[in-house]
Amino acid sequence: MQATIYIFQIILGILLILVIIIQQKGSGLGASFGSSMSFYRTKRGAEKLLFYATIGIAAAFILASVVGLFF
Repeated sequence: MQATIYIFQIILGILLILVIIIQQKGSGLGASFGSSMSFYRTKRGAEKLLFYATIGIAAAFILASVVGLFF
């Protein structure tokens, strides 16, 4: 049981790192592909999905860590 939790934490950690790396600070996802915008705008489409995925994966990682303390 404990080994399963550790493997799950490793997978979540790698996913969290990848999702954070994809999001470039200060520039949108569009800047990764060549266009840059220098004005404020809201998150849309893939950026919004990555933002919510980051929150979800981080919450799952914290939950797995707390569960790992008790098993």
